[in-house]
Amino acid sequence: MKQNKRSSNWGVAAAATLLLAGGAAAAVASEPIGHHQLMSTVPPSAEQQVTLANYMNYPYGAWGFSNSGAVGNSLHIARGGPLPSWSVAAESVLAELTVELENGRQLSVEALFSDDDSDGVIVTRGSDILFERYAGHSNRQQPHIWYSMTKSLVSTALGILVEQGRVDLQQSPAAYIPELSNSGFARTTIQQVLDHVTAIDFTENYTDPDSPFARYYGPALAMMYAPGGADAMPGEVEIYGVHDFLAKYVGANSALQPGEAFQYNSANADVIGWLIARVSGQPLADFIEEHIWMPLGTEHDGYILADRALQAVATGGMNSTLRDAALFGQMVLNRGRVGERQIIPAQWVDATLQISDYHRRNMRRSDRAGAIPYEAYHNMWWVLDAKRGEYLAGGIFGQTIYIDRASGVVAAMFNHHRDASAATSVDTQNKLRALRAIARALD
Repeated sequence: MKQNKRSSNWGVAAAATLLLAGGAAAAVASEPIGHHQLMSTVPPSAEQQVTLANYMNYPYGAWGFSNSGAVGNSLHIARGGPLPSWSVAAESVLAELTVELENGRQLSVEALFSDDDSDGVIVTRGSDILFERYAGHSNRQQPHIWYSMTKSLVSTALGILVEQGRVDLQQSPAAYIPELSNSGFARTTIQQVLDHVTAIDFTENYTDPDSPFARYYGPALAMMYAPGGADAMPGEVEIYGVHDFLAKYVGANSALQPGEAFQYNSANADVIGWLIARVSGQPLADFIEEHIWMPLGTEHDGYILADRALQAVATGGMNSTLRDAALFGQMVLNRGRVGERQIIPAQWVDATLQISDYHRRNMRRSDRAGAIPYEAYHNMWWVLDAKRGEYLAGGIFGQTIYIDRASGVVAAMFNHHRDASAATSVDTQNKLRALRAIARALD
């Protein structure tokens, strides 16, 4: 694998500096300051300071999610090609569309996306922007973290290698990455990894400081604070980067077989990112840049967060502007096509919506069954209605790229909700209701 010349190791030092300057920010008074006050003075006070320790906590995410490259390591992803040509509606009739919330209350789209936890929303059809709003620390030029929407981007990239015959989905990832031969991934197929049915013995727990997630995975990702974590050097800790974690820590769940139940786990996406890099011979960030971001013709460069070993975080590190997130969704809606160029195989894009009873059964058997409105999860996309062609890329704290083939609507939203989980966040589900209502109003 060639060395990525654009990896930025300034982020570790910057994160350490922030922690020294504002370590007290995580222990402020019980009433947190308003998000408009964050980082508002030069230098910021301890109460205003956003750090690696607090940027995922409310309200610090209001600034942190729009400036994650300042908090951690990042890798540049350049744009290319002609700029997109958007037609922006002077006034949107969608603003007054009424949505029924989970509690039965009626609220307009304008009001729903004007809450303090919204960072931005855009609704598009073709080259038309039908509705666009920004709030807080966000604006049209400001990149924002995608979190787990990145999984859908990475799986989309994998489709190129599958189409080229360089990756067989029925093979184990260990066939391509021998380092995984003694891990829980050795007994899985790549397709099972894409569908989160790997039956691995690792549970994501964001709140328990003694969990494996907090002790090993988060620090390896360089996206979560652990005392001394950012300062660790190779050889000083057994699990340095994410690839170490996958190979050395993740085992098999003896109570479950791969393919038996949907169990969402971020480590699966890291395997796919590693697979792309290993098979292509390119760092993941370079592969995404060359094969997706530049051909897409985005308005702006993107960037992806890097782990402690300065490797792209496939599970949740992508950052872009809201319009560019929607542009990616438009490409997927158009079955991998941008203008006259096919950049992602149409067959691969279509495969996401080929949902069988097997996929529905796995969703019903998951611990999230009944709590989320999804028909299935396939190829690292959440499928709402396969027949309609309605599905989405989703990330914690309310990040969403929504695609509806029936209406031709693509929408994207950035948020910093209090509840990380899309499954339990009423705010995320209410805003998703609004996007679905908009699509049906435009049928």
